[in-house]
Amino acid sequence: MAKKAVATLRIGEEKKYAKVIKTERSPKTGAYVFKEIIVPDDMVKDTLTKK
Repeated sequence: MAKKAVATLRIGEEKKYAKVIKTERSPKTGAYVFKEIIVPDDMVKDTLTKK
C-alpha cells in the first residue's frame, strides 16, 4: 500500500506550496523509492493522481 504525505509550505502572503512525498516501486530492484516534489497547493491532487 502506498503512503502519501503532504506538508504545507508558506512563503509570506504569496502563493502557498506543498511538499509531496510519494512512494514508488523501482522497476530494477523492486524496492520502494521515495520521491519528494514541491508543488503549488492547487496542484497537489493532480500530482498525486499522476503516474
